[in-house]
Amino acid sequence: MLFLARMDVSFPESLTPEQVTDFQAREKEYSGNLQKSGKMKGIWRVVGEYSNYSIYDVESNDELQEVLSSFPMYKYMNIKVTPLAQHPNATRDFF
Repeated sequence: MLFLARMDVSFPESLTPEQVTDFQAREKEYSGNLQKSGKMKGIWRVVGEYSNYSIYDVESNDELQEVLSSFPMYKYMNIKVTPLAQHPNATRDFF
């Protein structure tokens, strides 16, 4: 099952720069592991925002919930998920 997720990150002002740096490092490691496993098919920044779009290939809604809620910055994210289906006009399969 393919899903498109938009993640908008908003850190509280109470976090120190060191805490933010730690979150970013743990986030990079986690998303890298998701990409290596094939669960995250790609990730793109939204220009000018602390946001991204990513595509997930998982077995179920429950698995996607587990993947998303395991992000280190999860509690600072607003996430919008869109289920995807193959378009009949697609000339190739990207994933």
